[in-house]
Amino acid sequence: MCTFNGAVFLPAQLESLAAQTCPPDELVVCDDCSKDETAALLRAFAAHAPFSVRVYVNERTQGSTKNFEQAIARCTGEFIALCDQDDVWLPEKLERMTAALAAAPQAGLVFSDAEVVGEHLRPLGQRLWQCFKFGPAEQELFRRGRAFEVLFKHNVVTGTTMAFRAEFKKLLLPLPALGGVIHDAVIALLIAAVAELVLIPEPLVLYRQHAGQQIGPRLPDESVGTWVATARHTDAHAYTHVAAQLKTIHERLAAYDDPAPRAAAMRLLTARIAHLAARANMPRRRRRRLPAVLKELLALRYHRHSNGLTSAAKDLLF
Repeated sequence: MCTFNGAVFLPAQLESLAAQTCPPDELVVCDDCSKDETAALLRAFAAHAPFSVRVYVNERTQGSTKNFEQAIARCTGEFIALCDQDDVWLPEKLERMTAALAAAPQAGLVFSDAEVVGEHLRPLGQRLWQCFKFGPAEQELFRRGRAFEVLFKHNVVTGTTMAFRAEFKKLLLPLPALGGVIHDAVIALLIAAVAELVLIPEPLVLYRQHAGQQIGPRLPDESVGTWVATARHTDAHAYTHVAAQLKTIHERLAAYDDPAPRAAAMRLLTARIAHLAARANMPRRRRRRLPAVLKELLALRYHRHSNGLTSAAKDLLF
């Protein structure tokens, strides 16, 4: 768990952890220099929790990604579940997730749906997967071992709904700094490149919405947690930025050989990087862009890596 000025909602989350039907072996908490009563609440909980609780308070603020990085590094168990300070876990969350991973040795990560609720935990009539537009077709791709393809288009995995095998810490850490892409998306994409992902379609988390969240309103949209949405803008700098992010992912996978990254993931990364480079380097004069646009169209890269004919038209006209 990572915390930062979370005293208002933290007690409910801690109570939900203590109420798990399968209690965690340990709770590792990294607090990012909270100025409220968060640290005191954590220490009070640690004194009577039915499992080991280790609380670390940063000497200076690290930000959410670095804070989760050090929390993950300090975990000692076989499975790691990320926990936000302001949500509430349903009692069977850990039991369902550990059972799912134990039943699927080839899987590296499991995640569930979540019930979107308001500040006072009142349901808002939406599930998280609905917000992500994560429908039956994409869910079937996950079941067929093609999660990487889906996550490459848009992230559908949030940290509070996931658990993963600790053996992948050597792949994940240190978490790559990708400028605007949150750690949830990075973790899911990297693990999807080398292992299968298991999904649980039932909500196992109450996903709280409130005005004081660190990254603003957290109902997901296409601009949050993905590097593909950025590339939809007709902007050479945006394409170059996203290509650089994907190169970082490519380099991390290339350096990981236990097990070797899936060849399909590496090919997809290479192809998208090349496509983004082509879009970033379009001639400034519109009439000179036609050969490059036709080349990307005929290779179907606009359809596979951008927004199809719409993106091609943007490159020709704007």
